[in-house]
Amino acid sequence: MARNHGLDTPRESRRTLRGNYDSEAFGRLSERFARFLGTARFLVYMTVFVFSWVLWNIFAPINLRWDDYPFIFLTLILSLQASYAAPLILLAQNRQADRDRVALNEDRARGDRNMADTEYLTRELASLRIALGEVSTRDFIRSELEDLSHEIVEELRKPKPDTK
Repeated sequence: MARNHGLDTPRESRRTLRGNYDSEAFGRLSERFARFLGTARFLVYMTVFVFSWVLWNIFAPINLRWDDYPFIFLTLILSLQASYAAPLILLAQNRQADRDRVALNEDRARGDRNMADTEYLTRELASLRIALGEVSTRDFIRSELEDLSHEIVEELRKPKPDTK
């Protein structure tokens, strides 16, 4: 059976030895981790962990201790945690900076549109004021009609000359 390789058939994904990862999912995970590192809950958990570690390795029976003073294994664990936390925090900050840049550009574009709309409305308002300056008002028309009616009444009251 022949395979159809037309444009309507999706390609099969190629298998590679390199891992495939979703950078957005990794970015979201790093942001969640960075947010967690900045909470009081994390500080409490870390304090309880270190305090428990130190207490166990001081007061536990000697055969159950795994990290004697000066707690080199604890130092290694904390250094490892810090070595991963710093780049994840930087990644989260970079993603936030990218979002801020996009939001700033959108705000700038929105501001430009608002400015253009305001300028357009200002021009329209000015043209309406000019046009209204040429329009007769009700009081003006009333006074003109009154003057005209007085003239007509006066013309009618004048004696008419005989034209015979």
